[in-house]
Amino acid sequence: MSNENVLFQVEDEELETTAQEDEGADSRKYLIFTVDDLKIGIDAEQVVELLNGYMATYLPMMPDYILGIFNMRGQIIPIMDIRLRLGKSPVEEGILIVIDYNNNQLGIQVDSVDLMLDIPNDSIVPIPSQSAQKLVSGMCTLPDGSGTMLVLDCEQLIARGYGD
Repeated sequence: MSNENVLFQVEDEELETTAQEDEGADSRKYLIFTVDDLKIGIDAEQVVELLNGYMATYLPMMPDYILGIFNMRGQIIPIMDIRLRLGKSPVEEGILIVIDYNNNQLGIQVDSVDLMLDIPNDSIVPIPSQSAQKLVSGMCTLPDGSGTMLVLDCEQLIARGYGD
């Protein structure tokens, strides 16, 4: 952990407090990150940490978008390069978003993290059924007028994380 710089950490108590405050609310918090010019949002309740300066250990015989694994305080976390997973060219460095979905943790390397926004649930529309993009569950126009956000489907990301 000597090379890790924790940018953001969500404690379990904070998640419980947030969940209690949001009961009955008609919006969710999304952490918005970028990949080239795409804005992608992930449900903030699934975000564990944001890291900068982590060290990945290469694993042989894995898809090219799996950068390897890293040790986060004794827990081994696989790292996926979301750029490669989306068919884009790789970059040298990025921010690592550690997510937890149904007790499965995954590190996602992204270009940059923009902001966290409350997005009304009714503003998110499903993606067209003919779309080949299986890692996105919906999209919406951002309330701040900065463009369109794609909603990352963590269940599909983890389910399809190691193959198609």
